[in-house]
Amino acid sequence: MRRHEFQPGRLIAGLTLLGTGVVYALDSTNAWPIPSWAPLPALAGGLLLAAITGILTAVARHRARRPDGDPTAD
Repeated sequence: MRRHEFQPGRLIAGLTLLGTGVVYALDSTNAWPIPSWAPLPALAGGLLLAAITGILTAVARHRARRPDGDPTAD
């Protein structure tokens, strides 16, 4: 398999979805009884954080590709 570039936004999104799945799995086994709506704000916040991280990463990579750090070059 070829190596690919690290994408922190996707990592955060994956961990958020995995954590939400674990919470719902624990709730379904009655190991951790919580209201069914409780993980949704954490899910929304985690996905928002992933989107912000992805955007900031893309901007940083775009700036790093500029020759000599010239802010006017595209």
